[in-house]
Amino acid sequence: MSRKFAPKEKVELEPPKNDVYTASELSKYDGVQNPRIYVAVKGTIFDVTGKAQVYGPGGSYSIFAGKDGSKGLGKSSLKAEDANNDVDALTDDEKQVLDDWYSFFSQRYNIMGYLKM
Repeated sequence: MSRKFAPKEKVELEPPKNDVYTASELSKYDGVQNPRIYVAVKGTIFDVTGKAQVYGPGGSYSIFAGKDGSKGLGKSSLKAEDANNDVDALTDDEKQVLDDWYSFFSQRYNIMGYLKM
């Protein structure tokens, strides 16, 4: 795990959960339908509720709430059409950016499960 993206202050994370979510189930964790906010990166679902001001309604990254935002994160795009898990559409450089985002999330947010592919 890259220390390059380590949080400034230590984050105590819970052991990862192995629950499996469909895209439809994940979509309910958008901060509107459910107060919890989950974002998936590379199929791993993270609980980002603690950063609702960023990922919740009106937040700068709210486009990813309740979705697997891998493509958009890799492309550094906040366009609605990029908020999906189509990583095959990414270039090698964009895949590296996505890996960096995965490292960022995994060092800050609890893993709630995985997206059923």
